[in-house]
Amino acid sequence: MRHAAIAMIIAASIHVPGHAWEDRPSAAATDPKAMGWMQGHPVPADKQIRWDDGSMWRFPQHRWAFSHMRELVGTAGIPRHGPVAELPRALRDDLDAVKVAAPDGQVMTWRETLAANYTDAILVMKDGKVVYERYFGATTPATQHILFSVTKSFVGTIAETLIDEGKLNPDAKAETYVPELRGSGLGDATVRQILDMRTGLAFSEDYVPGQNGVTDVQKMSIASALAPRPPGYDGPDGQYALVASLGKNAPHGGDFVYRTPNTNALQWIIERVTGQSLPAQIEARFWSQLGMEQDAALTVDRLGTAFGGGGMLASLRDIARFGEMMRLGGTHQGKQLVPPAAVARIFAGGDPAAFRAVNYPGNADGNYGSQWWHRAGGQTMALGVNGQGIYIDRKAGIVIARLGSHPVASNRSYTPLTLAAYDAMVAALSR
Repeated sequence: MRHAAIAMIIAASIHVPGHAWEDRPSAAATDPKAMGWMQGHPVPADKQIRWDDGSMWRFPQHRWAFSHMRELVGTAGIPRHGPVAELPRALRDDLDAVKVAAPDGQVMTWRETLAANYTDAILVMKDGKVVYERYFGATTPATQHILFSVTKSFVGTIAETLIDEGKLNPDAKAETYVPELRGSGLGDATVRQILDMRTGLAFSEDYVPGQNGVTDVQKMSIASALAPRPPGYDGPDGQYALVASLGKNAPHGGDFVYRTPNTNALQWIIERVTGQSLPAQIEARFWSQLGMEQDAALTVDRLGTAFGGGGMLASLRDIARFGEMMRLGGTHQGKQLVPPAAVARIFAGGDPAAFRAVNYPGNADGNYGSQWWHRAGGQTMALGVNGQGIYIDRKAGIVIARLGSHPVASNRSYTPLTLAAYDAMVAALSR
């Protein structure tokens, strides 16, 4: 009975909408400005969005919250350095009308797909020039928007770099670097198995709250301080405590299964190897090197540990700069920021055979490796729930950065339409 009561409290504070499409308010109807969220001095009770009652995670309130996370949760800053590297612009006024063959058979325009996927902001680059850029709702060019699991690709890129620098052995077991993981579900997993999410970790990445217990995702949200710790709850406090508490339910090295604690463990390893926090490493390797326009940040748990599994906040243009650097083989203005061998491993991807069991809508023949998603056509993606992403098509010379606040967390719901739209945009820009 006690656990059921705790589960009800947590479910109320970490509400994730279901997958039904019926009667869902449109993007226009849930525009944060039109709804008046957090406006007024003071803000009226019915317009408040808060951390302590979980309203920041509910749709449509989260459409405001995702652009204002630093006002709601604790963060560690990632400062920018030096002059801004301006993004060359060659804007086109014909791209909103690009025709997209949607998975359900209807034909939509590019602009219509943005609304259908509750896009907050999107930027398209072709051969290093911005050809399209749009902002909606509460998101502006200066907004540090939550990136969710796009964060994982930053962690994976750093790990691959450390492998190239000889500081990390991909075949070593996690417990070699973090003895606290010995005896846990990840202690005997190799760094490579963790990088590619091919571990037997006992953890379910299900974003829909359960009815009769606290879900694994809810436990992770509490441990990462993204949700309050309910009275009487005795689960792990801090993301590393959560990782160390998890067991194993299958041998390592099998099929790909998406589990965020893999990335949290990988972060723990790279922090232990380097002696630097994740925010400090992202600053040193990227934010101080790429001429970023805005500071970035990472959410932190109650111990001040950054949430490498999904807590990064950054502006649209700056994640486009990161994507463009990767498109150019890890270089920026002639300087090699990510070693060529690390870039090659990232773009090589993972084992497609290990990915097939996932049956991922819109990308069933893709793969996952180095904390990046891959398509069979060679495109590489950093993806986060509710519609965050960096899309890199090196062959076509295209980078697409996107921020979103879709009502459904899981990318499975909207990836088919997103990828159809991206394919249509690539085709339009390649003519």
